[in-house]
Amino acid sequence: MTAVSLESFLDQLRQFRADASAALDAASDAAAFEAARVEFLGARSGRLKAIQKQLGGLSVADKPAAGRHFNEAKATVEALLTAAQDRVAATTAGVTAEAIDVTLPGTPVPLGHVHPITQTIRRVQEIMGRLGFESVDGPEVEDQWHNFQALAIGAEHPARDPLDNFYLAVARGADPLLLRSQTSTVQIRVMETRQPPLRIVSLGRVYRPDTADATHYPMFHQVEGLLVEKGTTMAHLKSVLRLFASSFLGGDVHVRFRPSFFPFTEPSVEVDMEWGGRWIEMGGAGMVDPAVLEAVGYDPREVSGFAFGLGVERIAARRYGVADIRDFYRNDVRFLQQF
Repeated sequence: MTAVSLESFLDQLRQFRADASAALDAASDAAAFEAARVEFLGARSGRLKAIQKQLGGLSVADKPAAGRHFNEAKATVEALLTAAQDRVAATTAGVTAEAIDVTLPGTPVPLGHVHPITQTIRRVQEIMGRLGFESVDGPEVEDQWHNFQALAIGAEHPARDPLDNFYLAVARGADPLLLRSQTSTVQIRVMETRQPPLRIVSLGRVYRPDTADATHYPMFHQVEGLLVEKGTTMAHLKSVLRLFASSFLGGDVHVRFRPSFFPFTEPSVEVDMEWGGRWIEMGGAGMVDPAVLEAVGYDPREVSGFAFGLGVERIAARRYGVADIRDFYRNDVRFLQQF
């Protein structure tokens, strides 16, 4: 460390204060203020930092006095810095306010659109609400009990194949979790906590490792309806679906059932809807299997119920005339502005 005399050190402090005062007084805008701050008080290359390094070159006897003068100079310049900052901020605010001509016409702000999938979900909830169905929701990450076992999907059923589901590894636990493959899981969760009569509809995202094409996507939305009470029949199921379809699609919509198989309904059917002269497969439905009722503590000898599941993307595509459901997720503003 080069030896430094106390007199030389004090001369540098006096010059430092004089230069800082002149530069800060001359700062008329934020850029000039910031340049002065960095020059004099910058943490790495500021002049005060360079002067501070010279303290080590002073004699032991001179260091107390030098330190006192150094702190005084630092405090003085910091006070000047605060005053200059307030002055520049006040000046800038005044200029900005004066620069705005409030008599000029405003620039229109472009408004976005509610996504067609969201529009469809809201519309379905509104229609089903008028039919007496409560809208409910549940977790998208599920355990195997709610996603499979409680729905009468046994351990050997092909629907549980790892290639047909998105399983998630967990730190602890014998069974892995998975992204739910159907919103029927919500129905199980509600039935576990409530007693009949029950009318619910659940809408949300589900996940299956499907190859994306015009009618499939690895993430899509489902609407699941469930009604459980005494005396429920397939006629009630078909009536609800027809009322829903007529309300959503408008006009005279025909609904037909085709025999099918689902582990959690018996009998099970595929649901087709005809609108505008064309039949479209919309989802599956059926009477709730007695085994499912027993799994949640219901007595199948006392109550019966029906359940149905429809694809929201298919409903939306049919309603809006969309030929490829991938268009819903391409984030093309030109496409979304049409709705």
